[in-house]
Amino acid sequence: MTIRKPTTPLNARELLDVLIRAGLIAALTLFCYQIFQPFLGVMLWAVILAVTLNPVNRRMANAIGISPGKSALLLVLLILICLMVPLSFLGESLATSVQVALQSANEWNLTLPPPTDTVQGWPIIGKPLFQIWSHASSDLTWAMQQVVPHLKGFSTMLLLKLAGVGTGILVFVLALIIAGLFIAHGDSSARKGVAIAKRVFNPERGEEMATLCAATIRAVAQGVVGIAFIQMLLVGVGLVIMGVPGAGLLALLVLLLGIMQLPVLLITAPIVIYVISQQGVSTPTVLFSIWTIAAGLSDNVLKPLMLGRGVAVPMPVILIGALGGMISFGFIGLFIGPVVLAIGYELFETWVAQAPEAQDAAGLEVDRVDD
Repeated sequence: MTIRKPTTPLNARELLDVLIRAGLIAALTLFCYQIFQPFLGVMLWAVILAVTLNPVNRRMANAIGISPGKSALLLVLLILICLMVPLSFLGESLATSVQVALQSANEWNLTLPPPTDTVQGWPIIGKPLFQIWSHASSDLTWAMQQVVPHLKGFSTMLLLKLAGVGTGILVFVLALIIAGLFIAHGDSSARKGVAIAKRVFNPERGEEMATLCAATIRAVAQGVVGIAFIQMLLVGVGLVIMGVPGAGLLALLVLLLGIMQLPVLLITAPIVIYVISQQGVSTPTVLFSIWTIAAGLSDNVLKPLMLGRGVAVPMPVILIGALGGMISFGFIGLFIGPVVLAIGYELFETWVAQAPEAQDAAGLEVDRVDD
């Protein structure tokens, strides 16, 4: 027999009190969001870095025999030393490339340099490639004038977002320092995250949801974004050293292809052909070709090392997260977007997978009183 307790309706005064409290809480939440919104991207990236690097910090602290706080300081310094030099060169090149591309897009001055005569002497592909390349270099302006008016607004907005790459690098440094503070207090930060998850979801599933979010962050950050970022650095440094035009934008295309899980050879192979055609076959160009092709294929070696588990998130979700994050947050959004959208996707899938029958049965069990 099931007995349900009667509910007492709220009177007008109690209902008014509830509405006033709800309005005050909503107003306070809105003001807090407006104050915190400029720092939202930094804090999101700091949390992603902290969750991703926390296992590394634990292993380093145990191996060296120091406290987690000192290990976190050492880890942050090592990352800054290893990344700041290539990031500074690549960031400057990307900023210059974006400015040139913006000027070309505004003036519709888009040209392709013609091939040199040495291309015709290449075996098998020399003559066909020379003809196609020559035709494209002479007719590219007309073709782009037919297409650019339809894409000009979007491409200009996209390039303007990328123009803040220097700011993005500074934000990365700030986020890394904040992440170091989180890592130094890893245990307390983890307990706080579990406590928040229990309040947001429920005490029974809160720890499971927190574990799911952490696993998704590490999988996407290491197995997708991290590998694509390493490939971008490897390819980009070679492009900058060889003085390839538009090195920054080409490196960014490598990053996008890496996030989309498409072969980076789609970018590196034409780059190698272009450099050899312009500078001829020499020791520098041969070394550059080997380096660029190897960097484009490095994901085959990095994925087994960095991908702890398979990424259950579909690649379209990762791609939409990268593009949407870049439009919303600029250069930093390339890294934040895929991780945040992947977490949302995983939580949504977990919520959908819950059996409604089991939830209904659990709700009825609370109200059931056996005779």
